[in-house]
Amino acid sequence: MNVLRGRDLVGDLSLDVDAIVVGTGAGGSIALRELARAGLDVVALEEGAFSTVADFDQREDHMLPRLFQEMGGRATEDMAIRVLQGRGVGGSTVHNTNLCKRTPDAILELWAREHGVEGAGPAEMRPGFEAIERDLSVSLIEPSFRNANNDLLRAGCEALGWRGGPLAHNRVGCAQSGFCELGCAFDAKQNALKIVLPQAVAAGARVYSDVRVERVLFEAGCVTGVQAVALDEAGAPHARVLVRARAIVLAASAVGSAALALASGLPDPHGQLGRRLRLHPGGIVAGTFDRAVEGWHGIPQSYECTEHLSFEPGSDRRVWIVPAFAHPIGAAATMPGFGAAHMAAMRTYPRLAVLTAMVHDETSGEVVVGDDGRPVLRYRMSDADQAQLARGLAACARLLLAAGAREVSIPAIPPRRVRSVAELDALDLSFARPHAVPLTAVHPMGTLRLGEDPRRSVVRSTGEHHQVRGLFVADGSLFPTSLGGPPQISIYAFALHVAPHAVERARG
Repeated sequence: MNVLRGRDLVGDLSLDVDAIVVGTGAGGSIALRELARAGLDVVALEEGAFSTVADFDQREDHMLPRLFQEMGGRATEDMAIRVLQGRGVGGSTVHNTNLCKRTPDAILELWAREHGVEGAGPAEMRPGFEAIERDLSVSLIEPSFRNANNDLLRAGCEALGWRGGPLAHNRVGCAQSGFCELGCAFDAKQNALKIVLPQAVAAGARVYSDVRVERVLFEAGCVTGVQAVALDEAGAPHARVLVRARAIVLAASAVGSAALALASGLPDPHGQLGRRLRLHPGGIVAGTFDRAVEGWHGIPQSYECTEHLSFEPGSDRRVWIVPAFAHPIGAAATMPGFGAAHMAAMRTYPRLAVLTAMVHDETSGEVVVGDDGRPVLRYRMSDADQAQLARGLAACARLLLAAGAREVSIPAIPPRRVRSVAELDALDLSFARPHAVPLTAVHPMGTLRLGEDPRRSVVRSTGEHHQVRGLFVADGSLFPTSLGGPPQISIYAFALHVAPHAVERARG
């Protein structure tokens, strides 16, 4: 795939096109492809670098800075939750673990019933989900490909009689190396980088890497283009970029798109821009076994537990549980203790199984723009969500004990360790709160929500901005609520839902 690198530009760049796509992840790739297939002159602008299979060397110290926003160090304003997001051509589809689940029917029905979303119910969205799953070769992971860490989750579910099952992935030719989160060195991911963007380029689209959009331009209620800068290899601006178009699609994530919308001074008469940020914050629990687990081998996440997951608003069962094994540096950073104690903990690494409890959150955070122009994530977990976190961590511990763990550890400050169900039942879970336990989020959502009521949403059900004609959104910021599961298929499918409306505007 031919990608034009902003770092190679000599002098400023000015373009006139039919449409612009900002961001090249799941949503941006689909929007770009559909606009190009409609015969339109369309460009995608991506602030991150263009990586190929040869770049994925499976080293954390190389891949985290290359593939993640803020070199993997993005976090909420209070530093309580680390937020991992992709940065580069292909977006988060380059580093994700390939989990593929459709938006639950209950969530789509909730959005229609409570949030005024039209034309995106289960029946309307089903063809889009099916098309995306065909394009990306989505299939269930066979039991024979389930590694020990995932199989222990299955064993725990079966021992407790809890609801669980295999997950579907978008992978073909997987070597089961276990390094999905650092980019696939074996080119097995059927993602935006490998599948969708090449289709867009084949249809005539142009993709620019190393170009950071800094402002959406609009006049008299209509978009006119974008101002951007090309970045050199060190990430410093070295050339100005101006692109004029009749339609613009924001697909830079629930953080990036919201920050760009705010920085551009878009109309916001009802104070909705950047609001109601959801994150799926999650904590981990590790179980030590008497046998080797070696969770770094094989497919990272192929089984789930949904026993404690309900999609009803206000439910006291809002936790999704999946395996979450870390590579050595990530594990060392999470392991409790210092010096000899930390060394002793790391020596158990081959015998560890690790689960994460992600909260289907109802906390309402927000994205704002800091004085330095960078996005700031303001998010403080509500009491109800903290209670769900505690419930999820306890459930993970119970699963690991049921699967035969000799000891279960929650890496809190100080760490909590239990060896039996009785000890777990006696554990005071009030410690399970931000700052006391390390939390990570990988699914920002909801800052530019869709709906027909402009007092409660930012864009219409078509994805077009309520006040600015020709401005569309096609990423996770569209979602009115948390999903309670992996968002990539939802983002691909909603981009497919938005694309025909963007095509119509781009045609003038």
